[in-house]
Amino acid sequence: MRALLLSAYKTLSVVEMPTPEVGDDEALVRVRACGICGSDIHGYDGSTGRRIPPLVMGHEAAGVIERVGRGVVGFASGDRVAFDSTVSCGRCDFCRRGQINLCDNRTVLGVSTGEYRRHGAFAEYVAVPARILYKLPDSLPFERAALLEAVSVAVHAVSLRVPQPEDAVVVIGAGMIGLLIIQVLKAKGSRTIVAVDVDPRKLVLAQRMGATCTINPKEADVPAAVRGVTGGKGADVSFEVVGHSDTLVNAIRCLRKGGGVVLVGNLSPIVELPLQEVVSRQIAVLGSCASSGEIPECIDLLARGVVDVAPIISLIAPLDDGPALFERLYSGDPALMKVIIQP
Repeated sequence: MRALLLSAYKTLSVVEMPTPEVGDDEALVRVRACGICGSDIHGYDGSTGRRIPPLVMGHEAAGVIERVGRGVVGFASGDRVAFDSTVSCGRCDFCRRGQINLCDNRTVLGVSTGEYRRHGAFAEYVAVPARILYKLPDSLPFERAALLEAVSVAVHAVSLRVPQPEDAVVVIGAGMIGLLIIQVLKAKGSRTIVAVDVDPRKLVLAQRMGATCTINPKEADVPAAVRGVTGGKGADVSFEVVGHSDTLVNAIRCLRKGGGVVLVGNLSPIVELPLQEVVSRQIAVLGSCASSGEIPECIDLLARGVVDVAPIISLIAPLDDGPALFERLYSGDPALMKVIIQP
């Protein structure tokens, strides 16, 4: 099969590789669409330590089952499917509690850490455990289904602190996940959604996605602007979808007393926390990791058009264009948000 191989950091090429073997509990999926994730871009240069070459990256994907292992039930050749990026063990304490994103033995498609290597979906075929497969309705195009994993990240984050319809909510960071969080909040009834970003183009898109107000930190003080929108009290909930010290501080300072912030972004491994403010104003701080079984809900949201990922997709391209597109994304090309590769 043809695959996009990271043979060394910042070195990608399309190569011939053996088609994956299929275990008894696995399915071989012919990949029809795979999204380039921000984590793939950070792995491209080795900065995360989670994409150790040689590796086929890619975990946001959808396709058609080519064949299944002899122990697989409920799936067959020809089924249209998407799959979770997380492969949990199903046996540890966290899995038994339903917290599969915290699995003690968790591995991730398209990730190599030194402890394990699991090739991903920037390839014609990928082998995945049947337990992480989900059937797709015929009405849902593969290119949109490839974003199910990203949508599940947004749905999981919102599930940790679901606002009441009357609550004021702030989303800091209007990149792909931030825009999806805005749509999920709107779908769950939020009537006041404030989007914060330094890119005016992203703020325009945020309003299109459902934000009722936008703030550019280059033009306004974020906490003061949020108080202006909320009659002086501050927001009830904020979602920090960047992962820098300054954005975290804003996410906390824009809250009312007793409010809560959900941390989704993690660009910086270590950030400053205004501890005294968190303690004295009794702010709840929650971390959100990946997703935990929300993909069926996400399939429904996409199929019904409640969450629309089409405006987020910047480009759909063949596998051969992968190396050049990674370079463009790595260099911060402002014209690209989500790129879908069709192996």
